[in-house]
Amino acid sequence: MQEGTGNAATADDERSSRVALTVNGTRRELTLDNRTTLLDALREKLGLIGAKKGCDHGQCGSCTVLLDGRRVKSCLIFAVTLDGCSVLTVEGLAGPNGLSPLQEAFIAQDAFQCGYCTPGQLCSARGMLDEVAENWPSAVSDDLTGPVRLTEAEVRERMSGNLCRCAAYPHIVAAVIESAASR
Repeated sequence: MQEGTGNAATADDERSSRVALTVNGTRRELTLDNRTTLLDALREKLGLIGAKKGCDHGQCGSCTVLLDGRRVKSCLIFAVTLDGCSVLTVEGLAGPNGLSPLQEAFIAQDAFQCGYCTPGQLCSARGMLDEVAENWPSAVSDDLTGPVRLTEAEVRERMSGNLCRCAAYPHIVAAVIESAASR
């Protein structure tokens, strides 16, 4: 095996890229290893530890954030592919006057136990409520062309990509429905 002739700075430059993201309303410019996931960039480079690393395979949903308004599992996306995108994490859900109605509904309905999945659940619920507001049907929607009626089955279907190891599902569904009623 022949050693490379380039210096370490060149090798690092080839493995890194600059990316500009708007995270929770603030523009952030980062230089990242090209293999860095959005989750790792948020947690390790920006100190936003709300999104959790659960399975690291996109199966549990604890890393869910909103990317340009759409729900994504941040452990599956390379951050350097997101130049110019907007990311909303659980830290950005609250407004200047305190918790969002969704966060308040989670508290009122006791929609969390250990809390590990809660940030992903909250981001997913926020994205789901936005989809419902735009009348996007789901696999269980009765009417594919009319307004979406938010039933328990509808919420369960739409939130099915987010797992809760404490099984707080009935409370999560109740919180989402309560929050939808206040919109």
